[in-house]
Amino acid sequence: MNRITNILAMVLCLAVTSGSAAVLEHRLDNGMKVIVKQDRRAPIVVSQVWYKVGSSYEYGGLTGISHVLEHMMFKGTEKHPPGEFSRIIAANGGDENAFTGRDYTAYFQTLAKDRLPVAFELEADRMRNLLLLDEEFQKEVEVVKEERRMRTEDNPNSLTYEQFNTIAYEASPYRIPVIGWMSDLDALQVEDLRDWYRKWYAPNNATLVVVGDVDPQEVVKLAERYFGPLQPERVAQPKPRQEPLQRGMKQINVKAPARQPYLIMGYKTPVIGEADIEWEPYALELLAYVLDGGDSARLAQNLIRGSQVAADADADYSAFSRLPGMLLLDAVPTPGKSIEDLQVELKAQIIRLQEEPVGQEELERVRNQIIASKVYEKDSVFYQAMLIGQLETVGLDWRLADEYVEHLKQVTPEQIQQVARKYLVDDRLSVAVLDPLPLEGKTAHRQVPAGVRHDF
Repeated sequence: MNRITNILAMVLCLAVTSGSAAVLEHRLDNGMKVIVKQDRRAPIVVSQVWYKVGSSYEYGGLTGISHVLEHMMFKGTEKHPPGEFSRIIAANGGDENAFTGRDYTAYFQTLAKDRLPVAFELEADRMRNLLLLDEEFQKEVEVVKEERRMRTEDNPNSLTYEQFNTIAYEASPYRIPVIGWMSDLDALQVEDLRDWYRKWYAPNNATLVVVGDVDPQEVVKLAERYFGPLQPERVAQPKPRQEPLQRGMKQINVKAPARQPYLIMGYKTPVIGEADIEWEPYALELLAYVLDGGDSARLAQNLIRGSQVAADADADYSAFSRLPGMLLLDAVPTPGKSIEDLQVELKAQIIRLQEEPVGQEELERVRNQIIASKVYEKDSVFYQAMLIGQLETVGLDWRLADEYVEHLKQVTPEQIQQVARKYLVDDRLSVAVLDPLPLEGKTAHRQVPAGVRHDF
């Protein structure tokens, strides 16, 4: 082990040890989980409320409803009229926002540490007392429709990715776009939102995460004061929608006005808690880093600078999700190169992983990059809170955030080779190709670079 590796390992150990020692987990009587992590490096606090509902909880006719409800959460209660939530946070020197994903919807504020009660009072109020006025809904659903037009329908790469998911997944709700289908947004009624809100927005379906310069015991007392009186709801868990066994490679060609072609390749892979063997998701994480872990990684070295078949090429995999997902490769060919050339070169990188174990020196470089990135992430109280909230909401333990790198350290070259042979095969592969149509004098929206995922 070289000197840099030793230093990174020691820093990571200190960060993990100090972080875990100052985390307090508590459950209120109404079922709401509270997780508080003390970080005294700056006099600020991040407060996040995570609800266990997102697009993967939706079904035909109601797609996009979780995202529309996220917008409506800023549109007022009896106590705080529309726009008041954001005005109060700003007046207290803070900032706030929200996001919807496949597995969750989350709301957050960053404030000076003595302003935490302000965030709690506002979040507790809208957790159970949202008005959902029809006139506000009519305006906001049009905002979401325009968002869909700009981010998906007028963006050829985003459109290709959306179409890709519809053929890659057959039963899994991960085939549903987070922003929803336009026809469902057209048909959505405010009564639908009221039912969805009543069903999912309850303390026993939420996790409150607080990270910053706080006393954890005092935060729990505040949570008891503001969230404790809220009544729980009977929350019925969604029925399983298990993806059937794929029985051969799938491909879709998407025709849309665009400046350049685009390729997506996705292999169905397990996630933590769903794998046949516990170490497989960690081996897949490292495999993705070997392919796309910076300028010295294989895709950049071999496809962009080497054969120059790709103008951009990326690999993406996440072990943290509620349901099994995919290891994704996407790329844009250089002028004069075809999608077929690009696909051959990407497949060659997969075959190499299957036939040759990753060299020890390359593996150590990749591991050092991961360790360094995890150390830097500890500097962000927002990211610390986000990782805790994400893990808890998808059904994993927040402690996995501290154990993650240790699991990666134990992965061997042979294990990376094994998951490449087992999962990166044609019977698990789905492919989407963007076939550019002429722009016909229109000013197209800028295409999203390869590697950008289109979930919220």
